[in-house]
Amino acid sequence: MAKVQKVKFDSIQDFFNYLPEHELDIVQHLRSIVLACFPDLKEKLSYNVPYYYQHSRVCFIWPSSIPWGKVKKNGVLLGFCNGIFMRDEIDYLEKGDRKQVYVKTYYKTEDIDPHLVKTYIFEALLVDERFKK
Repeated sequence: MAKVQKVKFDSIQDFFNYLPEHELDIVQHLRSIVLACFPDLKEKLSYNVPYYYQHSRVCFIWPSSIPWGKVKKNGVLLGFCNGIFMRDEIDYLEKGDRKQVYVKTYYKTEDIDPHLVKTYIFEALLVDERFKK
């Protein structure tokens, strides 16, 4: 059977080093917003992209240069693992590949509204609290 993932990152820095500059800027901007909202979130590479955990998976950042994620070309996806349970009155998020994951794709850093992104991160953290075991 062919291996889907042709690379394996040992650290976040390896992941950063792999990304083209355009995507790296977007990833680092999103990452700084995520970590500013909740500095105690655990950052862990899963599927070779950064996932952020509180009690369970809260969100992830998936750039298009990681091909097995099926992200549109030159985009960086911010995904919410339990997005189906989040409030989204303005329809900011789109349904992801999996039933409960909701996402937003960014193509340049200027498209990122930090206040709006923080609102969704806080909402995702509240959802995670509700599902705490």
